[in-house]
Amino acid sequence: MLETIAVLFSIIYVILAAKENIWCWVAAAISVALYIYICYNAKLYAETALQIFYFLMAIVGYYSWKGLKNKDENTKINKSDITELKLKHHCFVIILGALISFVFGFILSIYTDAKIPLLDSLTTTFSIIATIMVIKKVIENWLYFIAINIASIYLYYSRDLDLTAVLFILYTIIAIYGYFNWLKLIKKSD
Repeated sequence: MLETIAVLFSIIYVILAAKENIWCWVAAAISVALYIYICYNAKLYAETALQIFYFLMAIVGYYSWKGLKNKDENTKINKSDITELKLKHHCFVIILGALISFVFGFILSIYTDAKIPLLDSLTTTFSIIATIMVIKKVIENWLYFIAINIASIYLYYSRDLDLTAVLFILYTIIAIYGYFNWLKLIKKSD
């Protein structure tokens, strides 16, 4: 039952984020509060830490997007603040993320009873990076999340969290929609 509620709020979060709706952050906070408990009990410690990070980012994201909305209302500009990263920035992000993932995965494999520590660390590290991109409204966050979601399908399925694995299939579909929707919003604001 708890996993079902967490999944529903997670779906609401991603759909609202894809539509660039500020209420996505409230849905995210509810979902991740439940997932903190779920992931800890599944011995996915990096994912548990990620859920705690997501909870904090839901608060930061809400106020960040609220500030952008107020700025637009005050300046009477009706345009999106969505941006794009240059290729060199992506190369840096991917190399740094991979290094952090390997170190974190090694630590988890030595000092905990974590299951699938390297994949757990990889999805966690890049989810943090992609979440920061969502808060900053970087369009490529959706591309990162597509890759993360595909890896997460296996991660959760292997821990018998079948409903959450299905959630990540839906996340992948919604991330594809989010990417194309944000592309459309960028073109509309030009």
